[in-house]
Amino acid sequence: MELLSLPPFDGPAAPLPTAHLTPLERLRLPPALSGVVGSNRAPASGVRIGAADDVAAATAWLARYADSAATLTAYRREVERLILWAVLQLGKPLSSLTHEDLLTYERFLADPQPTARWVLAGSKKLARSHPDWRPFAGPLSPGSVRQALVILNALFAWLTEAGYLAGNPLALARRRRAPSKARITRYLSHELWATVRDTVAGMPTETARERLHAARCRWVLSVLYLGGLRASELTATTMGAFFCRRDAQGTERWWLEVTGKGNKTRLVPATDELIAELARYRRAHELPPTPQFGETRPLVLPVIGSGEKPLSRGALHLILKEVFGMAAARLRTRGPEWEAQAAVLASASAHWLRHTAGSHMTDQQVDLRFVRDNFGHSSLSTTSGYLHSEEDARHEATQERHRIGWGTKK
Repeated sequence: MELLSLPPFDGPAAPLPTAHLTPLERLRLPPALSGVVGSNRAPASGVRIGAADDVAAATAWLARYADSAATLTAYRREVERLILWAVLQLGKPLSSLTHEDLLTYERFLADPQPTARWVLAGSKKLARSHPDWRPFAGPLSPGSVRQALVILNALFAWLTEAGYLAGNPLALARRRRAPSKARITRYLSHELWATVRDTVAGMPTETARERLHAARCRWVLSVLYLGGLRASELTATTMGAFFCRRDAQGTERWWLEVTGKGNKTRLVPATDELIAELARYRRAHELPPTPQFGETRPLVLPVIGSGEKPLSRGALHLILKEVFGMAAARLRTRGPEWEAQAAVLASASAHWLRHTAGSHMTDQQVDLRFVRDNFGHSSLSTTSGYLHSEEDARHEATQERHRIGWGTKK
């Protein structure tokens, strides 16, 4: 049911109905829960936005990220979860939440209960309009909980600056010293990456459907690894984004134009190997090997039919999960001593491939500035997170040459 029909709350401890949760864009709250008279509302004379209630105020903040679909989706998810939790679990509007409430919410994120109300049943992603839609797929990891609170802190800070809230209830949170430099940990070693490649190369191709599916898996891995693309960039790019131009020496070079975070466009080098894989993939679909300028076909084509509907991020996720799952099963056949490595493969995702590509490029001594520009990073400090081989060498040198020597005789 819609939240419009929720019964009146009799304080936070009142029994709550098992309601059909309503996504943010369709949320209609009664006045007592809308935030019109929230206890943390600032005086109306200082408000600098036109929002009269919490949903409208949160929507105004989200509108600032409309140029980045991935960021907007992630931020909306956290705002939506908090508002629904505040209303259904506490019987309070967003603009009445206290610091203590948000400490409780932090614990809730790690174990959203009751499960039937908050967590999606099954692994299939449902449309936001579906009656069984839920805001959680399961408990959040410690890292995801921290990220959620960072996003919500930005929301509360902005609403306070805009004069909508009297203060930021998250500003009192204990500050944890941030690491000086983020380290990339979710990537595949050269050996695990070779296992993934071998797995795809060995996929069945007896039927036409199997051939097209195997070709698609190979192409997805090729463009994500060789181009270092994000999942959202792969699904949003068309074949016509490839183009060729001559350099100063007259050599023809292919490029892929990609629009990434913040609606920023960058040129990704399309290596000879990537162009060969593109031609191979297009031939599998009985298309000319080279795309036409302005061609609107999606970068990843459907296995059945000739439609031009782009692959969804959910569908891409399922394709890669299948590949990584098969690669993990391949490792397990070698014996139980490979279980830990197989578990790493089974947990991999599209973003792991981006990290893998960056790590492998730095392993091969590609200039960090080039990796930065290929990947669309804003600074070298982000790119330097891929320098695993440099750290390994430092560890080896320290171990070999810096010893305390207990028990040794001089």
